[in-house]
Amino acid sequence: MSYKEIEEVDVILLWGSNAREAHPIFFHHLMSGLDNGARMYAVDPRRTSSATFADVWLGLNLGSDIAMSNTVAREIIHQGLVNQNFIDHSTTGFDTYAESVEPFTLEVGAELTGVPAEAIAEMARAYATADKAQILWTLGITEHHNGVDNVFALCNLALLTGHVGRWGSGLVPLRGQNNVQGGGDMGALPNKFPGFQNITDPAAQAKFRTAYGVDLPDEDGLHLTLMFEAMDRGEITSAYVIGENPADSEADIEFARATLRGLDTLVVQDIFMTRTAELADVVLPASVGWVESDGTVTSSERRVQRVRAAVSPPGEAKHDQDIIGELARRLGYDWGRPDSIELWDELRSLSPLHAGMSYQRLDAKGLQWPCPSLEHPGTPFLHSWLWDDDLGGHPPAPFTVVEAAGPKEELSVEFPMRLTTGRALDSFNTGVQSGGFDSPIRYGDALDINPADAASLDLLDGERVLVSSARGSVEMPIRFQPEIPRGLTFTTFHFPEFVDINVLTSDAWDKKSGTAEFKAASIRIDKIEAPAAENHSEVDHHG
Repeated sequence: MSYKEIEEVDVILLWGSNAREAHPIFFHHLMSGLDNGARMYAVDPRRTSSATFADVWLGLNLGSDIAMSNTVAREIIHQGLVNQNFIDHSTTGFDTYAESVEPFTLEVGAELTGVPAEAIAEMARAYATADKAQILWTLGITEHHNGVDNVFALCNLALLTGHVGRWGSGLVPLRGQNNVQGGGDMGALPNKFPGFQNITDPAAQAKFRTAYGVDLPDEDGLHLTLMFEAMDRGEITSAYVIGENPADSEADIEFARATLRGLDTLVVQDIFMTRTAELADVVLPASVGWVESDGTVTSSERRVQRVRAAVSPPGEAKHDQDIIGELARRLGYDWGRPDSIELWDELRSLSPLHAGMSYQRLDAKGLQWPCPSLEHPGTPFLHSWLWDDDLGGHPPAPFTVVEAAGPKEELSVEFPMRLTTGRALDSFNTGVQSGGFDSPIRYGDALDINPADAASLDLLDGERVLVSSARGSVEMPIRFQPEIPRGLTFTTFHFPEFVDINVLTSDAWDKKSGTAEFKAASIRIDKIEAPAAENHSEVDHHG
């Protein structure tokens, strides 16, 4: 969807997303939508800062998203609020899907999710009867062992109601960084060529083989989780890491670090000496893409925009394409030194999504793909073909039956509480770009806990505790947060130099996507018999 659409919407389902802190630019557009009269329902285990702007907060039990969506679907069906004409014309599998959600009555849904039945019914009716409605989600949906199924569950709701393929109505996965979308567009995926062309497609194979003059793999590669498993088995013995810090960002971090240390060769190309770079045999200092390089970035709305170098890289740092080009030359392939325009034009020649996006056309406000020709205006929203008489030659959109499965790691006597992690507005990922200095905003972080849970453990606000999971333990201070539900705790992953929180996170992962279940670890909190005042300097009591 386009950012502008959220300003003209009637109903917003903000599901598993604290967009105010994780996607602040987009949230400005969302706020305009609220100012223009949109009604927002926030579906999230925590009453986040985003949820405080919602008309209704549905504080569901962690990991019960499919139970919630199936209950909403059943209510829409039983109230006769489906868009039957759209379903008949544009979808397949409705009858089987409707049968699968039949057990999820409002009473069952309330029991499984912890959300009152009347709140679920209200959201179902509001979404189904709106003229324009959107579902927005992020890692709160995808970072689960069944994250792909969570996404399918939300897509089902859009297909039920026809809220897809029209201006103002759609499905909106928000990207967490400024060029995550661009990375996928360029082929930084194990199963896609640039422009999301399948590696296994013979026509795509032939096109790229001709362009590059070499044979290419015709089988899907490994995603990150499978890479680490292959490293652990000794099947991958060398790794080349560009702009990533897996030594701090992977789930079950002790396993990840041990695996990286065990490689024969580790090469890291980055702008800072990350923890991963500290483990490397070779470090290649790179340039900062948005200030030291010419090129493009692509935002969550698929808008490709130009970036221009303002300063030169410092010291021995080089532009990424120059580093990769020099490595290729030393391996026997002289690519010359193409500039950013030549590289972009090469992409345009191979990716139909980008064919019409010349640098000249990108200079103003950029363009949204697909943009197949120089005359094409770009595409503000996707899937409009669902409303064409002949579906534009596409197959109909399938409903997907999904199982309502909770977190992989169950609660137990030994580990009776839940830990979920996420972002904060003032910091960034593993802190490589936003940490490493004394910040007046936040320096280190604490474990948010309901005061009643803390009282049952005889803990004081700011007290340092030992937090343990099946994978290890860390020490950190707690912070009273009255609005977090009992039994749930939360912290960020921005400060691994203080707290290696991913020592605790679950090593379960989604077999369809490779994404780890960062959002639902089982933990125990133990009191440390030491004066808590010694550690208060690391806690931001104003945050």
